[in-house]
Amino acid sequence: MSAHLTYEQAIKKLDDLPSLPAIVVDLINSIDQEDVDISVLAKKVARDLALAAKTLRMANSSLYGLQVKVTTIQQAITYLGFQVTRNLVMAAAITSHFSETMCQGLDAKSFWRHSIATAACAKVLARLMRVNQDYSFTAGLLHDIGRLALALCFPQEFQQAAAYRAAHDCTMQEAERAVLGIDHVEAGLVLAQHWNFSDTLQLAIAGHHNPEAPGASALAAIIHVANAVVHALDLTQVPDDLVPRVSPAAWATIGLDDHAWLQLFKETELYYEEIASSILP
Repeated sequence: MSAHLTYEQAIKKLDDLPSLPAIVVDLINSIDQEDVDISVLAKKVARDLALAAKTLRMANSSLYGLQVKVTTIQQAITYLGFQVTRNLVMAAAITSHFSETMCQGLDAKSFWRHSIATAACAKVLARLMRVNQDYSFTAGLLHDIGRLALALCFPQEFQQAAAYRAAHDCTMQEAERAVLGIDHVEAGLVLAQHWNFSDTLQLAIAGHHNPEAPGASALAAIIHVANAVVHALDLTQVPDDLVPRVSPAAWATIGLDDHAWLQLFKETELYYEEIASSILP
């Protein structure tokens, strides 16, 4: 078994990772901006034909029930709204950017299916709770980015961690700690800082497995519950998938009644299937 890694080793390896696409950085940064130039962003997306095609395919899906066919990004923004279009573009851009850079210990399709499903569930949760849906979708999409970082930076060790998880019937987080000495939450926070994510996203990534920790945010509680819901619904269809324990404090923070939970499950499944079928191979 490999010697445990240190934070210093992990940080040094980050330079080997592909940087985020410029369009994704723009979209993440635009969550807090009130004076976004929508036409400029539309032109940037339109220049990437594959990205534009995926976004338009999602915009024209049955999920949104538009009565007209959307043929340009500008039309998508007009009919769906900037926030919805931004989330679609972000999902398409980030999944396609990293989908070819996986190690054997991490299945790209399953990874992004889980990430998209968590984003979908987090967005629905945010709407039901009347909090920021864009932050929730983005945090859900990126909550496991540390797992991607470990797989890319330390492929052999990460593959050993995957084997350890299968042999010991434990969570992947426990396997990562046992083999690498650092888990995907810690690696995700390092990466979020390296990519200059906002404090809001950093706190959500750092706290999504431990929303009771001091300083954890309400957004971390949303991602924590969304992550568990997605595992329970078996949306990514990973064999022997374990449903993580849900924090009672996070459950209380969400505070939905039975009817709302059923609505959440249904909407999450519909939203996830439409996005995943449009942008994943």
